[in-house]
Amino acid sequence: MAIYLPLLAPALAAPFARPLSARLDPRHATWLLTAAALVLASASTSALGLLTLNALVRVPLVARLGHWSLTIVHHNDPASIVVASVAGVLLTACCGAVWLFTVRRVRALRASFAEAAYLPDTGMIVVDETAADAYALPGRPGRIVVSAGMLEALDEPGRMALLAHERAHLDHHHYAYTSVARLAAVANPLLWPLAVAVEYTVERWADEEAAHVVGDRRQVAVTIARAAIATKTRQPKTRIGLALGAVFGRLGTLSLSGAGPVPRRVAALLEQAPGRRLLLIAAGVVMLAVTCACLLEAANDLQDLLSLAHRHVHS
Repeated sequence: MAIYLPLLAPALAAPFARPLSARLDPRHATWLLTAAALVLASASTSALGLLTLNALVRVPLVARLGHWSLTIVHHNDPASIVVASVAGVLLTACCGAVWLFTVRRVRALRASFAEAAYLPDTGMIVVDETAADAYALPGRPGRIVVSAGMLEALDEPGRMALLAHERAHLDHHHYAYTSVARLAAVANPLLWPLAVAVEYTVERWADEEAAHVVGDRRQVAVTIARAAIATKTRQPKTRIGLALGAVFGRLGTLSLSGAGPVPRRVAALLEQAPGRRLLLIAAGVVMLAVTCACLLEAANDLQDLLSLAHRHVHS
């Protein structure tokens, strides 16, 4: 049944999110995972919409208004009324969650731009706080905010690496990728592993940019580790939700047994820069294409069913 594959695809893709984030170049991984999250969320939501429409056309009033034969619809409809009804409930919940997230994200974006506009237009804004913190604040232009505590925890090369990392977040608009991935995960919770992976890959992307700027991968790795330790020791205040920081906003862990984002990033920087893996990217694109093709086939099947039911009424 073509209509069910778009609903199943997010569950099939989720286990591959973390391996892809580790094996692909961070820039390519971010592009692929963000696109996958968006396409899969759109496809699964559209599939729920098609199933919901299957339920609606069985309502006698709707069938009369559309001039469809209920006999033909009941006999040829691939989805049971129970499945279609459950799809309608899920679609309603999905739309509500997406709307709520969008409103909150827009408010956060407006707050971020307003704060960025308020702050002075300098290369780096230092706030007088003992807690270690550093983050890129989206805006037009964005701002890099670093606490005095963070600067104290790092040496001069470390400060250069930190600045390059945060600058990469702003230059490449990483907040947009994380926002899209989170929106997709809100629409379909099965996609949360992809959203988490995108949050990791944008940090890795910034790490690689910083390593290119300072010319020393090990220096960036040491900086991340020192920043994470400093942040864990002296936790900073709550920041605006769209801000991106070098240590994941305290979401990371220093425990290798837990395979958290910070030790994974440090380990990646101590190895050679990842190369292009076109085969993996192609495999991901093919999977998305197959999902979209199944959705189009399901939509075409529903159109054919309604056309047949319409002709039967007028025959």
